[in-house]
Amino acid sequence: MHPTLAQSAHKYWQQLQDKYSEHHWLAEYQDEIKQVCALSDFVADSLLRDIHIVQDLLVNGLVQQSEIDYTAMLQKRLTGVESEPQLLQALRYFRRHYMVHIAWRDLLNLQDISHSIKQVSILADALIVGAYNWLYAKQTAIYGVPQGEFGAQPMFIMGMGKLGGGELNFSSDIDLIFMYPEVGEIDNGRKTIEHQQFFIRLAQKLINALNQSTVDGQVFRVDMRLRPYGESGALVSHFAALEDYYQDQGRDWERYAMVKGRVLNPDNAYYKELQQILKPFVYRRYIDFGAIESLRKMKGLISQEVRRRGLVGNIKLGQGGIREIEFIVQSLQLIRGGRIADLQQQSLLITLDVLLQQQILPGEDVAQLRDCYLYLRKVEQCLQQFDDAQTQQLPDSELNQQRLAFVMGCENYAAFEQVLQHKMQQVTQQFRLLIGQENETQQQQWQELDDLWLLTLEQDEAREVLSEFVEAQDFNQFWPHFADFRQDMQTRPIGKRGRESLDKLMPIALHIALHWQAPSHTELLLRLFDVLKSISRRTAYLELLVENPGALTQLIRLCDASGWIAQQIARFPLLLDELLNPQSLYQPTPLDGYDAELRQYLLRVSPDDLELQMEVLRQFKLSQQLKIAAADVTGVLPVMKVSDHLTYLAEAIIKQTVSLAWEQMVQKHGLPQGASMQQRNFAVLGYGKLGGIELGYGSDLDLVFVHNCPGNEPTDGQKSIESRQFYIRLAQRIMHLFATKTASGELYEVDLRLRPSGNAGMLVCHIDGFKQYQRQEAWTWEHQALVRSRIIVAEPELAKQLQHIRCDVLSQPRDKTQLAQQVMDMREKMRNHLSKGNSEQFDLKQDSGGIADIEFIVQFMVLAHSATYPQLLNWPDNVRILSELVNQGLMDKETGEILTEAYLTYRNLGHHLALRNAPVLDNSGEYESIRQQVIAIWQACFNVS
Repeated sequence: MHPTLAQSAHKYWQQLQDKYSEHHWLAEYQDEIKQVCALSDFVADSLLRDIHIVQDLLVNGLVQQSEIDYTAMLQKRLTGVESEPQLLQALRYFRRHYMVHIAWRDLLNLQDISHSIKQVSILADALIVGAYNWLYAKQTAIYGVPQGEFGAQPMFIMGMGKLGGGELNFSSDIDLIFMYPEVGEIDNGRKTIEHQQFFIRLAQKLINALNQSTVDGQVFRVDMRLRPYGESGALVSHFAALEDYYQDQGRDWERYAMVKGRVLNPDNAYYKELQQILKPFVYRRYIDFGAIESLRKMKGLISQEVRRRGLVGNIKLGQGGIREIEFIVQSLQLIRGGRIADLQQQSLLITLDVLLQQQILPGEDVAQLRDCYLYLRKVEQCLQQFDDAQTQQLPDSELNQQRLAFVMGCENYAAFEQVLQHKMQQVTQQFRLLIGQENETQQQQWQELDDLWLLTLEQDEAREVLSEFVEAQDFNQFWPHFADFRQDMQTRPIGKRGRESLDKLMPIALHIALHWQAPSHTELLLRLFDVLKSISRRTAYLELLVENPGALTQLIRLCDASGWIAQQIARFPLLLDELLNPQSLYQPTPLDGYDAELRQYLLRVSPDDLELQMEVLRQFKLSQQLKIAAADVTGVLPVMKVSDHLTYLAEAIIKQTVSLAWEQMVQKHGLPQGASMQQRNFAVLGYGKLGGIELGYGSDLDLVFVHNCPGNEPTDGQKSIESRQFYIRLAQRIMHLFATKTASGELYEVDLRLRPSGNAGMLVCHIDGFKQYQRQEAWTWEHQALVRSRIIVAEPELAKQLQHIRCDVLSQPRDKTQLAQQVMDMREKMRNHLSKGNSEQFDLKQDSGGIADIEFIVQFMVLAHSATYPQLLNWPDNVRILSELVNQGLMDKETGEILTEAYLTYRNLGHHLALRNAPVLDNSGEYESIRQQVIAIWQACFNVS
């Protein structure tokens, strides 16, 4: 035994002797106990916690038993359990007892890995179903039994992933979906209860019984996000709702996940109906080669996840890992499972046998996949048995490295790494064969540019090489920048693999860029060089561009179109993944799809991993913003649609951020007075460009937070605080989620200065205070801001109250002369402080005749006339308010058209200047005519000569 292991063994043996000195029989088993304790802190801690475990294993001979009837043993254990706390304690004791048994046999190699993962799954089934049966009996005793067509209705429990496949790893969380047959009511003679309510309560209790961490530990971490509609869906679905969802809403990834779906408690008359609902969704009746495209996208997501998270040494998600083997097998099931019923298996190992029998895969490939899968699963099992922790990451510590080498039968850790690398290379080869061959060596058309990159050429030699690509004048501009870039890249420590990838990439990139119909090849290449510098140490991205010329072409297209897009990609290289699918790149998410898309994005993240949740929110914003910009520069989206997409994207992120902050606050402090998980009594108002549905690239968010807490009682959690203090901390938490800088930057810059009393005011105010301030204390410019306000987050009743306040405040009768003077004074102050224009340059936003003038005209008209014309308050955006002013006869049609055209023209130019990373200034004189028309309308509106 390695000295590091011997030291660990001695330490734990000494602790056992000290604690159980009266148990002299332990000495008889000293060698075996020391060996296992050297290999697992979990086993050692469990023995120290409970002497009965080691007594049962060694004295009673449990360790020699390869199979145990867990269901019968648990039933016996639960006999006499009367309360839920007793249930939780019994489940955790049982789980620890028999997990030690499994770990003991694994670490001493007394059983093979296929038997081990099967035993873990059977144990999990017994614990889940045993807890369910106990809770179902208790709940029916209180409420009665939900009845249906075939008698008593159960709550079916579907295990997904490795649990569904009967191949659960040692410290895995469990993915569950709950469902029941029919809606209805239970009439127990006292008070009726709906079936939905009955099963939701049952589901909540079951999740708590398994998931809650107590002094005795945890049974399993429970993940419910694979249910219909994810986190926003019902906790339990009835069959009809389930069928509707999978027929109308089911996605490819849900088909993929459902391949592993297995009902843990199928012994019921209703089970057949459930099978009839799910089977057609998962398996098509024909050979489904149409699934291949979806599978390619899933493969891309795997590679993307590895790159984004920097997963090195991960035996599940890394290249050649467990996930790739699962992908190979499950993809073949999806393609052929509708025609070959034997392929409709949850177990990967059983499916491999069927693939061999049906001659879908050659025997050699099946044997290789089986061997690699079992080896990787054994490694995963060992990693998790060291400390009962869910990990697939190869260890950094010497102790765990020696443990792994010992259990895997290798002389040392280096020898183990060699074997592991060989296995994972075999998996990668088969994975690539299924998806398609890698790109061939690039064609000879780039050969003439190899010398330019690889050799140190004199300027005249370089001019000759480039003569067929660029004119002499372009060469004189281009060459110094290229030489500097080449020199810079030669001195960067990017490693052998990175250097090889860069040397392959540069001739291809130069060829495409120099043939591009660009206004300036030098400008294009400078932007491209900035991107390449930013990814030079991230070999995976260099390889992505080498292996995907289509992605490289899209990169060059976008660098040519927009300096801002090039800068975004340079700052956040993860955006390169979006270039792999041009069809998707130039088709932004539908306006009504951002909420659902973001929820799906977050499904990949553990609800407990706040840091990763924040990073994923930022990645989602960046990738969606890139799609919008790509559609913008290629003319797919007009200016108003660009703003619509940027605004709807921001709204989806705000809603999700508020939800995350709320869940974190409730988890820590409990619910504030009068609130529930569904009824927060909290609202977010959007002002400015967000309120007016006019966001641009890089716009900040003007927000105001309002709550409607009925009192100030303490929250109902263990760390209770006053309810109104809860809402202040909620607002602080929201701001933290927005402002924290992760690898992908901050989420949005948020401005709260438009709240009552500005920076001197409370971060979040009560609705009564908001109403009082707006009616009695707000300045005219604050009412101007209120014109462009809109409710972003609020429950219906609170939204209705806030909308009533807005309309009530804005429709107050006002002295038009006094109002006009106040608006003009504020506009003059803004112009003096903010304008960057001069006699040579026109500031599109702040100069006279610009955007701000149009906005102030609109706001003045609303404040002056909405008391008589409440229709002006229907919209917060300038274009629709202008239209309504014309409809109501408050503005002639020609004036309305001039202002609308000017406003859209300025905004369109502003968008494209932003995409070019240019200030919002124009020196062309092209817009002088429009500007003068706006100035004339301003003067007429305010009677200015």
